[in-house]
Amino acid sequence: MLEQILTTKRKEVTTLTLPSTWSEVKRASLSAALRKPKRSIGLIAEVKKASPSKGLIRPDFHPVDIAKAYEQAGADAISVLTDVKYFQGHRQYLTDVKQAVQLPVLRKDFIIDRIQIEESVRIGADAILLIGEALPPKTLYELYKEAYEKGLECLVEVHKRETLENILAIFTPEIIGVNNRDLCTFVTSLETTKEVVPFVPADSIIVSESGIGNASDLTTVQTYGAKAVLVGESLMRKEDVGAAVHELFQEVDGIVRSS
Repeated sequence: MLEQILTTKRKEVTTLTLPSTWSEVKRASLSAALRKPKRSIGLIAEVKKASPSKGLIRPDFHPVDIAKAYEQAGADAISVLTDVKYFQGHRQYLTDVKQAVQLPVLRKDFIIDRIQIEESVRIGADAILLIGEALPPKTLYELYKEAYEKGLECLVEVHKRETLENILAIFTPEIIGVNNRDLCTFVTSLETTKEVVPFVPADSIIVSESGIGNASDLTTVQTYGAKAVLVGESLMRKEDVGAAVHELFQEVDGIVRSS
């Protein structure tokens, strides 16, 4: 599935047109938000309509309302899917969300080319996702450097220890995501976080991604060493996403620290 998505993305990049520059955007730092989370573990709450493996997740989809509810419920950052074909996302969703919230906004997509970095800047993203299994380490590093030069931060995601070690041989990302879902098979296991975390440098922020459906899962990955989580589907399936955030954290840390 990953290779199929990347094949599509390579074709899309050849015809990508850049939107006008949004000069009024005020950047917010994803790393700063995750280093000082509102709860005992940071939360990147995801705005996600569908996925290749699960199909349509939320028919009644209003990105701005969802993002505002996340913010009010104490999320530390917002992730927005912008891939159209496989996730039914859109880059306009990110722009709309960025204009509506004060939190850092992560662009969740398959970034493989420099033009997508410029696109991310123009649509208002504060950070982008770079997938270790989707790019050669040197290519990933070049995109990482360009993103930071343009004022964006990067969440560098890996699924395998080997992928992480190949990246660390070149550079140390500030934020490292451990995707519990294998993007080739879509099999998900929280044990992935347990297996990969010991090899993440101490100075990097560890984000556990995928498969976190309840408070018990949250406690598990926190025990494994995650400093933040990225949660989408389990929140998006609840009618009240704000209440879903509070429910997720009920056994972990029920008190939101004042900002």
